Amino acid sequence: MHRLLNILKDNKFSLIASLPANDYRLAQAAWDNGADAVKVHINVEHRASGTSFGSYAKERERLEKILEVSRGPVGIVAGGGPEPAERDIGKAVGAGFDFISIYAHHAALGLLEPGVTRMFAADYSYSMDEIRRLERYADILEASVIAPDNYGDRLNLRDLVKYGRLRDAVSIPVVIPTQKNIMPAEVQLLCEAGASAIMIGAIVAGKTADSYGRAAAAFRKAIDAIR
Repeated sequence: MHRLLNILKDNKFSLIASLPANDYRLAQAAWDNGADAVKVHINVEHRASGTSFGSYAKERERLEKILEVSRGPVGIVAGGGPEPAERDIGKAVGAGFDFISIYAHHAALGLLEPGVTRMFAADYSYSMDEIRRLERYADILEASVIAPDNYGDRLNLRDLVKYGRLRDAVSIPVVIPTQKNIMPAEVQLLCEAGASAIMIGAIVAGKTADSYGRAAAAFRKAIDAIR
């Protein structure tokens, strides 16, 4: 356990792949092209990919296949609400997932039990004070702070300043998901703003193994070139 946390602390900047479907071929494409970690989903309607993910029981065979081909830490979004997350998180941790990922407002208090790395997400509605206090419970902050109306837009300077403010507010690693259409060349600026990783998803990587592999390779190359 805690492999992702160690990676984020040891690396200058890291690459996480958030899969748009629980498909081992997407996971293989991510690993083949330099991902440091992979994230899967259950119990959630995923806005960016337009995918509906079922319960752990419904997704189990696909999740086990992804774990089977993994070459690093694999995390799981536990759900889109406290009840399904609490129901299934024990099964996910027992299966060998390295970290859980969930919006703080979807996290049942049972998810605060020790033993697994917790990547809690804050959305655009969270105040800076809430984010500072969230650090008490999180190992990693997922900065999912872009309003849905702006999903897929190009990154701008105000976004960069917002990410920098979040980083200044906490002492734990900050992960930037690609809610916006972030370019590989922009990871240098995200690193300079203090982020620890980028988490690529459907907006920048598409939904096929080929497109996912190409995107992961491009971001890996840009990360390896960070000065």
